[in-house]
Amino acid sequence: MDSYRCNLCGYVYNPAIGDSAHGVAANTAFEDLPDTWRCPRCGAPKSRFTKL
Repeated sequence: MDSYRCNLCGYVYNPAIGDSAHGVAANTAFEDLPDTWRCPRCGAPKSRFTKL
């Protein structure tokens, strides 16, 4: 699974870690995140992320 970086703040979503603070389990692919998911650091939408 690929990691994605927020183009606004540089946060990297790592699917091996997930985003437990926002209910996203480890091993959740970026593509499988709900459309309502936002960058936990700056609040940017998924559309502002780029695959690494």
